[in-house]
Amino acid sequence: MTSRPIERTIRKLTEDAREAAMELGASTEARTTKALKTMASLLDTHRAMIKKENGKDLRSARRDGLSEAMVDRLTLSDKTIASMIKGLKEVASLPSPIGGEFDHQVRPNGLKISKIRVPIGVVGIIYESRPNVTVDAAAICLKSQNAVILRGGKEAFYSNMALAELFADALEAAGLPSRAVQIVPTIDRKAVEVLLRQTDTVDLIIPRGGEGLIQMVVQKSLIPVIKHYKGVCHVFVSRHADMKKALPIVVNAKVQRPGVCNAMETLLIDKELPRADQKALIDALRREEVTLFGDSHVRGLAKGIDKANEDDWRAEYLDLRLAVKGVSGIDEAIKHINTYGSHHTDAIISRSRAETRTFVQLVDSSSVMVNASTRFSDGGEYGMGCEIGISTDKLHARGPMGVGDLTTYKWVVVGRGQIRS
Repeated sequence: MTSRPIERTIRKLTEDAREAAMELGASTEARTTKALKTMASLLDTHRAMIKKENGKDLRSARRDGLSEAMVDRLTLSDKTIASMIKGLKEVASLPSPIGGEFDHQVRPNGLKISKIRVPIGVVGIIYESRPNVTVDAAAICLKSQNAVILRGGKEAFYSNMALAELFADALEAAGLPSRAVQIVPTIDRKAVEVLLRQTDTVDLIIPRGGEGLIQMVVQKSLIPVIKHYKGVCHVFVSRHADMKKALPIVVNAKVQRPGVCNAMETLLIDKELPRADQKALIDALRREEVTLFGDSHVRGLAKGIDKANEDDWRAEYLDLRLAVKGVSGIDEAIKHINTYGSHHTDAIISRSRAETRTFVQLVDSSSVMVNASTRFSDGGEYGMGCEIGISTDKLHARGPMGVGDLTTYKWVVVGRGQIRS
């Protein structure tokens, strides 16, 4: 597309989304629930078509030399499709936040004042690689009665178009506007810049992906943005750790799925932990073929550990590489996390209640884990069904974002004819 057709296309998408958002706002929870359940059925009955379109993306990804971790994120396997179906059903079963009243008060003059939950309106979501985000994001937006415009990465173009087509069918079957879920139908980057200028038709932008993508969106958007910066997640193994818990947690946090944002990227080891236990952590990771970058203390525990530099403490590797540092107790661990972390997810392994209480209170992250893997920082694991993203902001939402996080509120004031004197 040339520049002018792109501008016309995006403008039409956003205007259609605005109209759809108004229809959704006047619709019922029963219809949105029906649309989500219908989409779950369509995913099940159209597996062959989904895999065929996904296959086009996978062939291009391998031809373009994407890493195996990135190919894994891109793949729509039976397991991934089953997970999407499960997420849709769980979101469908959630109570709608729309219309909920809170902060009731009655003023001395008799005015009854409260707030009610309302949809944000039109949400634009810009993301990379993982096509399951298309379904997760659309589901949460729909459940909260928001229209959504999705712009996935070029590497998942065919997968995303196929999923959006199924969602349009599900919406129509439920008597809802098919334009409530739309995909930007081009991989031209110009489309993103145009979308980010549609201040009168789009209410919120949510980017999901690498740090470069998010920085670009923040710099160019004229629309409010909820950010999900990189996931530099830490696990601190205290001198008070139960090693029967610490070893599997550390391995799981790094190895179970290294290419995702809640995977551990830095391991902090208390120098007062018995030396044999420190070495056991190193050995467990190396058995899983994790490449380690350590400070002088860690490199003294075993041979063949690469020297860590300043950049390693800030790195989001998204593969089987890991920074490891020795720290002198919890205070140094907390200082390191708050200095180098990304406010995503950080964990402590300790049997000391005082220590875990201090960690929870002082670590400035959207999720803090106590004796559990960072991999649990996820909307599905938090009972949300699926998530729109994991916000590392402090306003307006933080951590895994579910249905309630895509609402705002309005004040409602009910009187009996009062006038202000």
